Amino acid sequence: MLPQLLAYLLEIIKTQYQIIVYLMGVIVGKSLNLEDLDEPIQKPYRKLQVDDLPIIDVPETLDYRKLLADYEAQHGRPLRPIQRRANAKHRVPDSLTCPRCQAPSSYLYANNGGKGQYQCKVCQCRFNHRNRFTKQAVFRCPHCKKTLEKIKERKEYNIYKCKNNACPFYQANLRRMTKKERQQFQQDPQAFKVRYLFREFLFDFLPLASSSLIKPKVDLSRLAASPHVLGLVLTYYVNFGMSSRETAAAMKDIHGVSISHQTVLNYANSVALWIKPFVDRFPYELSGSFCGDETYIRVKGRWHYLFFMFDAVKKIVLSYRVSPKRDTLSAIQAIDDVLRKLPSLPDDLSFVVDGNPIYRLAQHFFAQHGISFDVRQVIGLTNEDPVSEEFRPLKQIIERFNRTFKGNYRPTHGFGAEEGSVSFVTLFVAYFNFLRPHSALEGRVPVVIPELADLPHMPARWTKLIAMAQAFLQQEAA
Repeated sequence: MLPQLLAYLLEIIKTQYQIIVYLMGVIVGKSLNLEDLDEPIQKPYRKLQVDDLPIIDVPETLDYRKLLADYEAQHGRPLRPIQRRANAKHRVPDSLTCPRCQAPSSYLYANNGGKGQYQCKVCQCRFNHRNRFTKQAVFRCPHCKKTLEKIKERKEYNIYKCKNNACPFYQANLRRMTKKERQQFQQDPQAFKVRYLFREFLFDFLPLASSSLIKPKVDLSRLAASPHVLGLVLTYYVNFGMSSRETAAAMKDIHGVSISHQTVLNYANSVALWIKPFVDRFPYELSGSFCGDETYIRVKGRWHYLFFMFDAVKKIVLSYRVSPKRDTLSAIQAIDDVLRKLPSLPDDLSFVVDGNPIYRLAQHFFAQHGISFDVRQVIGLTNEDPVSEEFRPLKQIIERFNRTFKGNYRPTHGFGAEEGSVSFVTLFVAYFNFLRPHSALEGRVPVVIPELADLPHMPARWTKLIAMAQAFLQQEAA
C-alpha cells in the first residue's frame, strides 16, 4: 500500500511541475524545455577593472572681487546682484558659490528652468551642483594626455572615457587580443574593456573634515550597578567574548549579582557612547605601516560589512566602520579615519589591502581632493605578483586580527539593530587598543596608559577607562 501511495504522490508532483513550466512559458512568451531548467544559465560578467589615476589639470581660478572691480572701472558703474522675483519658482541655494570665481549666490541664477544648471553673472561660468568639481579641474588620459569625455552619469559618480583611437593604452589592449577575441570584439565590443576609464565620485563627503563632538545623552552615574559590577560585566562580555546571557549567568553564579541579559546590553551600549570619542580622537603614536580588510557581521538577520584599518607595527585599530554595503564610500570613510589620526600626511603613505577594487576607487576619490597615497593590493592566496609577495605579511596581520575579533563576536550570534553592532565593535576596539596585552609587543598593550597599567585587575581598568573618556568629553566640550 505504501509503495503505491508514494508512486501516486510522485505522479502528482510531476504533473504540478509540468503545469508550472507551462505557465512560465506563457509568461515568457516562448516554450520552455524541461531539460533546460536542470542546468542554470551562466553568463560571465566582466569584472571591474580600475585604471591608473588620470592627469588632473587645475585651471586658473578667478576672484569675483577683482572681476567686479574691473567691471566697474570699465563701465563706470558696479555690477548689480541679481534681482529675484518674490514668487520665483527656481531659487538658488544661499550656500552655493561659483566654482570658478567663488561669487556668492546673489550673483547666480538658475539657467535652465530649475533643472540643476546655474550660471554666474560675474564670470559667465555655467555649472551643475553635482559636477562643480569638473569646473575646477580637467581630467586627461595618463597615456595620451587627451581630455577625457564624460559618457555616463550615475547616482554617485560620473564615468569618463578616453576616446582617442591612437591612445597607446587602447592600441596595446587591441594587440593583446587573440584572433577569436578580435572576432568577438567586432560582434560585442561591450564585453571587452579596451579604453581608459575614470570615475569621478560625487559623494557628499569632505576628506579630513573635522566632525563635531557630540556628548552622549547617557549618565553612567545613574546606573543601578556599582562601577565594579559594570567593570565585571564588560570584562565578561568584551574581554572573554561571552554572550549577554552567558554574562548575566556568570554574574549570578559567580558574584551573586542578579541582572538580565538585556541589562548587559544596555550597559554595553551606554559605555560605548562614552568611549567612542575617546577611542577615535586619542593621539596615537603610529608607525606608518597601515593595512585594511573587511569582515562580516550579522545585523537584523542580514550580513553587514565591518571595515578595519590597522597599524601593523603598533597593533592599533584605527578604523572600524560597520556598513550594510561593501562599497566605495565605506572604503573612503575607513581610510579617512586613518588620515585624521596622522599629524601630517607623509609622502610615502600607503595602505595594504586585498584585491577589492573599491580601495583603488577610494584612492582616486582622495586624489581628486589633493590627497595622494599608494594602495598595495595583495591578491589571492599565493604570491603571483611582486606586490603580493612583498606585502603579504602585512595582509596576514590584519587577517589574524579578524580571527581574533570573530572569536569574541561569534557568541553574540548577530545583533538586532545596527546600534548594537557599533557598540560591540567600539568596546572591542577599546579593549584591543588599551587593555589587551599583545604577544607581538612582548605582553604590552598597544597603547600604554600609565593610569591603567597600575591598576590591579581588569574591572578596575574598565572603570578607569570610562572615567578618562568622560573627562575627555568634558575637556573637549569646554
